[in-house]
Amino acid sequence: MNTLDSHQFGRRVTKAWLAVLAAVLLVAGASWGTLAVGTAASDVEAVEAQQTAPAARALALGRESYADIVKVVAPAVVTIRVEGRARVAPTMMPDDDLFRRFFGDQAERFGFGAPDQGQRPGQGQRPPRSFRQGGLGSGVVVTRDGYILTNHHVVAGAQDIRVDFTDGRTFNAKMIGSDEPSDLAVIKIDATNLQPLALGNSDEVQVGDVVLAIGNPLGVGQTVTMGIISAKGRSTGTGDGGYEDFLQTDAPINQGNSGGALVSMKGELVGINSQILSTSSGNIGIGFAIPTNMASNVMDDLRAGGRVHRAQLGVTVQPMTSDLAASLGLKQTTGVLVSSVGSGSAADHAGVKRGDVITSFNGQDVRDTNTLRNRVASATPGSNGTLVVIRDGSERTLTVKLDEAASKTARNDADPDANDKAALGVSVAPLTPELAARAGLPRDAHGLVVQEVNPDGRAAGAGVQAGDVIQEVNRQPVKSVDELRAAVRRTSDRPVLLLVNREGRDLFLTVRPS
Repeated sequence: MNTLDSHQFGRRVTKAWLAVLAAVLLVAGASWGTLAVGTAASDVEAVEAQQTAPAARALALGRESYADIVKVVAPAVVTIRVEGRARVAPTMMPDDDLFRRFFGDQAERFGFGAPDQGQRPGQGQRPPRSFRQGGLGSGVVVTRDGYILTNHHVVAGAQDIRVDFTDGRTFNAKMIGSDEPSDLAVIKIDATNLQPLALGNSDEVQVGDVVLAIGNPLGVGQTVTMGIISAKGRSTGTGDGGYEDFLQTDAPINQGNSGGALVSMKGELVGINSQILSTSSGNIGIGFAIPTNMASNVMDDLRAGGRVHRAQLGVTVQPMTSDLAASLGLKQTTGVLVSSVGSGSAADHAGVKRGDVITSFNGQDVRDTNTLRNRVASATPGSNGTLVVIRDGSERTLTVKLDEAASKTARNDADPDANDKAALGVSVAPLTPELAARAGLPRDAHGLVVQEVNPDGRAAGAGVQAGDVIQEVNRQPVKSVDELRAAVRRTSDRPVLLLVNREGRDLFLTVRPS
C-alpha cells in the first residue's frame, strides 16, 4: 500500500468511525432529550417541536423557578387565627345521673350538668351552653398600614382575630367590615411599613395563564402551589344569593387556603382563594378565587363605611334555553328571561315586563343570569342604567334608575366585645323600600333591618330577633349603622330603649348596659 493509498484508507476509517459516532450520539440524543442541542436551525426547530409541555416552554424561556416571585409576594400573605363562641341548643336529657355515671366529671363538658332547682333529674330543658371554638385561614396584606383582605367565612362570628406573619410576628386584628354575599372581609392590624401585595387587573387574566396559590392549607404553614387559570366567570350554582364571578384554577387549594392569594407571573394579586369543589373535602384540582376587581370594589366600600353598596333592578330572571327561545319566536338563546318584576321596583318604574328578554345592560352583552346580577350590583345605587330588551320580537331600549340592594354586610356591631359600649351583638342593614314592603311598612319607612343576632350578645338577651326593624333608639329615629352606634354609646350607663317593628307590629325593648 503506497502513501496515497494509506492516506485514503485513513480517511475512509475516520469517516467510518465518525459515522458510527454520529449514530451513537443520535441514539443518546433520543434518550437525553434536549440536553444535546445543536446550533443548526433545523436542530433548534426539532427541539422546539418537542417542547409541548408548559414546564418545558418555561425552561426554554429561561425560567427555571418561581422563587423570585415567591420572595416578593410571600411576606404579604398571612395566617389568620380566629376564636368565637358556639352555642349548644337546649336539649331534653333522659337522666343526667346516667350520663355522669359513664362520663364522670367530664359530663359537664358535654352539657350534662346538675338539674335545675325544683326539678327531678332528667326533667325539663337545660339552659343553652356555649364554648369557644377556633378556626384558621389566610389573608393578604393590601396596604402598608395594616389593612388585610380575607374571606367572610374565615372571620365570620369571630370574637378574637390574630394575624401571624412568616417572620414570626403576631398581631391582634379588628374587624373593619365583612360582606357575606361576596365572601370578602377586611380586617386591620396596628402596624406600619408592611409589604403589601400589588393588585392586578383580573379582567386581563386569560385561561391558561400560570398562577401561584399561597396560603396556610390545613395549618401546615405557608405553602405555595402552582397551576393555571382553568376558566373565568364561574359560578358554583349554590343559589345562596352570593355574588360570584370566580376565577377557576387547578392550583392545589385546601382548607386553610381560604383568604389567601392567587398571584400572577407578574407578582400581582389576581384573586382571593375562596372555595374548592371536591368529593372528599380535599383538593381535586377545581378551586375558585374571587377576582381582584370585584374584591377591590368591596374592599373600598368596607373601608369607607363598613358596608357594601350595591344596585338592584328588582326582577327575577332565568336562563334562556333553545325551547324558550323557540317558544318566544327568537332565533338565538342569548340574554335572560324576566319571570317576574317586583312591584314598585326600579325595573317596574322603567317599564320592564314579565316575558322580556334582557340582552344588554349598560352597553355590555348579558350572557347569563349571573352576569346580569354582577353587572347591576357593581353599578352605583341611584344611577341610571340602560337595558336592551326583546319584547314580542322587537328590541327596545329602557332607562332604569337603579335601587339599592339590601346589604348583608356585618360590621363590628356583630362583635359582642364587652369593651365596646356600643356593641349590641347584631348585624343590621338600612331599610330599603323593597324591604319595607316585605315587612308590611310604608315604602318611605326608615330604620335598620336586623339580619343576624349573636346569641351571646346584649340584643339577644333583650329579645331582639332577626327580621326586626329598629326604628328608634331612645325615642330618636335611626337610619344608619353609625346613628345606631352613636345613640347606644350615648346611653351606656342605663338601659337602651329600642322601638322595633316585628311583622308589622311596633314594640319597645330595653337593652341593658354592658
